[in-house]
Amino acid sequence: MAPPATRSSSFSAAITDNDLNEKHPDGDSLEKASASSVERTDTDAPRPMWKRILVGNASPTHETKRAMQSRHLTMIAIGGTIGTGIFLSAGSAIALAGPASALLSYLVVGIFCYGVVITLGEMAAYIPVSGTFAVFGSRFFSPALGFTLGWNYWLQCELTAAAIILQYWNPNITAWQYALMIIVPVFAMQLIHVRVYGESEYWFAMIKVVMIIVFIFVGLIYDWGGVRGHPGPGLSNFHGGQAFVGGFSAFAQTFVYAFYSYGGVELVSLAAGESASPHKSVPRAVRATFFRIVIFYILTIVTIGLNINYQDPTLLTAAFDSSVAASPLTVVFQRAGFRAAAHVINAVLLTAVLSATNSCFYASSRMLLSLARSGQAPRIFGWVNSRGVPVPSLLLSLVVSFVTFLTTIWGEGIVFTWLLNLTGISSLLVWGTIPVISLRFRAAWKKQGRAREDLPYTQPLFPVLPWTTIVLAVLMLIAQGYASVVQQPFSARNVVATYIGVTIYIVCYVGYWAWERVWLGQTRHMVPLAEVDLDTDAVWRPGDGVRIRMEEAEKRAARDAEDVAQGRRVRVWLRGVRRYMS
Repeated sequence: MAPPATRSSSFSAAITDNDLNEKHPDGDSLEKASASSVERTDTDAPRPMWKRILVGNASPTHETKRAMQSRHLTMIAIGGTIGTGIFLSAGSAIALAGPASALLSYLVVGIFCYGVVITLGEMAAYIPVSGTFAVFGSRFFSPALGFTLGWNYWLQCELTAAAIILQYWNPNITAWQYALMIIVPVFAMQLIHVRVYGESEYWFAMIKVVMIIVFIFVGLIYDWGGVRGHPGPGLSNFHGGQAFVGGFSAFAQTFVYAFYSYGGVELVSLAAGESASPHKSVPRAVRATFFRIVIFYILTIVTIGLNINYQDPTLLTAAFDSSVAASPLTVVFQRAGFRAAAHVINAVLLTAVLSATNSCFYASSRMLLSLARSGQAPRIFGWVNSRGVPVPSLLLSLVVSFVTFLTTIWGEGIVFTWLLNLTGISSLLVWGTIPVISLRFRAAWKKQGRAREDLPYTQPLFPVLPWTTIVLAVLMLIAQGYASVVQQPFSARNVVATYIGVTIYIVCYVGYWAWERVWLGQTRHMVPLAEVDLDTDAVWRPGDGVRIRMEEAEKRAARDAEDVAQGRRVRVWLRGVRRYMS
């Protein structure tokens, strides 16, 4: 296995733009000079035709660009990964188990996802790399775990993109036409620059966030009888034995819909590898996770459950027939008197499809890039062009998306159900492993005598939070397996779809471990705590954390004092509020 390729042994995220753009003797910045020298090298060496066509000027010497700003990461964290799950599939959980069961399911998965994001954010803020948890798995636990997490997550992203597109697919359009309409524009945006991804996700997320907030306000006002001529249902959908339906089996089955809706909570950590100031932007973004979970999932489920009875046929029609007119959001708006709601929701839903597909392409390409540069995938997928785009990895994502989408020859409903189960169990396994890595990271940190003040962000309630997250992961895994077995009528397909994800995870781990032991002759499996690498790609050197924070605080104080002297007190106040909120 080739040693992991890293950007540098250590870099300081606190370096200013002026430092990064230090002038070259000829007047160009060091970065431009370096890039031009690489381009000259690439030009001097003739390249095969297939490489020029497929990957352009991509090469293993180029790096991704740290071009995403703090506002990009924060908005990605808040609403960047709100996909079709919350618009179409959330109602299925209510129809299956009742509004209270669905609410409890989304609450449990929300607590679990909060633990995952917070524990991952602590590591990503200190070591911001594109592969995040796959890199951390290899470094802090064992290379076999990093390999397993990386490939499982890559597959999960590809299947999620296909599931999102399939759910929104209009049967009047052929599969290949629809694939061209959605996948190709997203692929083209990804090819330009990471800043295009960040900016597009910022506005896509803004549209979805505004829609969800408006829906919650309108839905609650309608339910409380605040719309004239449209009496609301009040709490009637929670009375008469309607709150919990189908028992524990039905409750356990709702987890798959919750995982599908929550998909992408880890995206902020992946984007940290291309963030300009990860030691500041990552903590700010992960703190927004709590508000995202409460507002966009818990309150949305509450609003849907209050307004639509679990026996209403539209709840299932929206999920499995991809009917925008039957979306819970559309139904509530129309019952509140907004007749044009279907057209508005359709436009927002198209935005959600483009956004979620865009995020899946970004996540899968960056994970594959990380795997390739760690020697755990073919080396060509570690190539990056001069704009910082991993072109070969993106091309593979494009091909896999087309192939997956063409499986609709077996029926889009069947394929969507399989993809839903596969992505749900894969998410649970990958996310459930992250707090295990967090415990190893903290153990290595303590073993090597590091000061906790050197961490840009410290997770609260350690070690209670990671252990709680692990326990929830195990319980939900058991519950989903139980539900697939006792579900009536019994379906072997559901059992296979549930456990095939577990099988893939085990095969990847055991297979890589066997390859290391037999082929490479390595007898040591886990990385000893004293040898865990805590320096490569870190935002600062050991002991620099306190000093850099003090310098930043002094700069903020000086800027505030200057603004106060010039009478810009409102600006200072707003800046203080933003710092407090983040």
